[in-house]
Amino acid sequence: MAQATMEQQETSDVEASINDLVATAQAAFNEYQHFSQEQVDSICEAMVQTAAAHAKELGELAFRETGRGKSEDKAIKNIYASQYIWKAIKDDKTVGVIADDPGKKVTEVAEPLGVIAGVTPVTNPTSTVIFKILLALKTRNAIIFSLHPQALECGIATARLMRTRPKLPVRLRDWSAGLLNQASPRPTR
Repeated sequence: MAQATMEQQETSDVEASINDLVATAQAAFNEYQHFSQEQVDSICEAMVQTAAAHAKELGELAFRETGRGKSEDKAIKNIYASQYIWKAIKDDKTVGVIADDPGKKVTEVAEPLGVIAGVTPVTNPTSTVIFKILLALKTRNAIIFSLHPQALECGIATARLMRTRPKLPVRLRDWSAGLLNQASPRPTR
């Protein structure tokens, strides 16, 4: 009987934690969805610079924690997830009218989705966090991560690094506050 009560309390605590994360992310989204294309792109550019500047250290952290791959390859993936992806999407319009066809009387308007979930693998934990943050911010969405249990530390470090950049408005720093399994028990490899 005591075991069932304990499990119910744990479930209740997890649900409350998730609800708090979603509420925090929703508040950040409510502000961020009104940013201009110039503001969005400036924030994304700062994220890319941050990720690139810390690519090697994040790669080493991912390798040390997971024991998978090579730290050099993880650093390259961090560069790819930031600079290469940014180069491919930086000129994409993601705010307001993005296409207009008067002949067909069709106007396409970009609208963010809201709070989205980001799941990360153990194999590429830092580059996946970088990539998903960049895409979420480019499209004016908030993101909550569920990090792989064997890559918690490097995933948390990446998300925290990315959300503490100077160009990021204080309220928007809450978008990545959601690290769902930050307090989860860590399984052995």
